[in-house]
Amino acid sequence: MDGIPPQLYVLLVAALPVVELRGAIPLGVALGLPLWEAFSLALLGNLLVAPLALWLLPWAVGVATRVPALARLWEALEARVRLKGEEQVQRLGALGLFLFVAVPLPGTGAWSGAVLAVVLGLKRRYALLAISLGVLAAGLLVLLLTGGAVAGLNYLR
Repeated sequence: MDGIPPQLYVLLVAALPVVELRGAIPLGVALGLPLWEAFSLALLGNLLVAPLALWLLPWAVGVATRVPALARLWEALEARVRLKGEEQVQRLGALGLFLFVAVPLPGTGAWSGAVLAVVLGLKRRYALLAISLGVLAAGLLVLLLTGGAVAGLNYLR
């Protein structure tokens, strides 16, 4: 790993769009970290995303929409996120956003939750709370799945 501690890898991977903590927790375990350490680092890395994204996305969208190629990219991302979660969030509000983020499937994490909150004009404080709790719930699910997989593999040895 070129001298980079596995803890830093897990923290950074958890902050990446798409991968987030769904990939960071198993990565941490694969790198030899104890399950709870991998979970804690992945949770921290993924939780850092929400406030940054909620505050920076409106500015980034303003800049991106002035560049045609970036504007098309933003429109595609917005359409995909709306398709996945708009109805749920419109119907349930912050609870819908929490549920959107809490289900650990591709395209439903903190990044997509922040995009959805910005697109739908949700209040930042409610969006931040819903996204953070959703990240925690998703992290606990991935923790259980990863722990179960590790236990199953150890049993088969």
